[in-house]
Amino acid sequence: MPALLLTSLVIAASAGTAWAQDGGGLLGALSEAIGDSAPGTDAGATLSGRILQLIALMTVLSIAPGLLVVMTSFTRFVIVFSMLRSALGLNQTPPNMVLSSMALFMTFFVMQPVFEDAWETGLQPLLNNAITEEQALTRIGAPFKTFMFANTRPKDLLLFRDIAARSADEARRAGDGPNDVADLGQEQAAGPAPRTAEEASWRALVPAFMISELRRAFSIGFLIYLPFVAIDLIVASVLMSAGMMMLPPVLISLPFKVIFFALIDGWYMLSGSLMESYIPLAVGGG
Repeated sequence: MPALLLTSLVIAASAGTAWAQDGGGLLGALSEAIGDSAPGTDAGATLSGRILQLIALMTVLSIAPGLLVVMTSFTRFVIVFSMLRSALGLNQTPPNMVLSSMALFMTFFVMQPVFEDAWETGLQPLLNNAITEEQALTRIGAPFKTFMFANTRPKDLLLFRDIAARSADEARRAGDGPNDVADLGQEQAAGPAPRTAEEASWRALVPAFMISELRRAFSIGFLIYLPFVAIDLIVASVLMSAGMMMLPPVLISLPFKVIFFALIDGWYMLSGSLMESYIPLAVGGG
């Protein structure tokens, strides 16, 4: 066993050294390429574009979990599943990893038309050098913007738009804000809610979408709680009538709630209802 461990350490050290040498060679080749390419030439521009694409890709990967939460249906799914577990009275069943994984794959299922639209119209042409980075960013964000706009209440969108307009007006009156802030305040003056996703700004749309999702998730959670609260009340009344006041009602009602949820095929009904509430909007947005 010690010999095997020592051999593994030697192999790992050798692999690490080789990787470091390869990485150093890559950085060296990149530095030489940048130094050899003359400023303003096509080779220098192409190389600079590739470097910017690499930096942008690393940035997107680092913030991908946050984007998954704030710009997709993941928030509603995971909150509803958590409230379902609380309504059933189960503390750790199903575990958090199971609920999060289920919400994640359901999110991929619902968001697939949006992802495909973003890939076909934005990311794939960018990789083929058919469009610029600015055009790709706009095209990639357009399907997500349409999806969020379709699932956001106009009231929530107006809230953040009006707050942004008031902030811009105060900055303009104070004389501290730049001209573009003043222009933003003029563009977002009080008025009707945006009718299309293109009219809505990212600054107001993302937080409005978040609070709309939270509101819907809590509304669904309330409806989920009602039948299980009724079961708790019935069990508590029966125990009180039988004189079993020292017996915890939750201990008796728990198996009844679990079998009730299983008999009505609760996972099928809940998952199907959650996904069907998104699929038409996602297809329309994609």
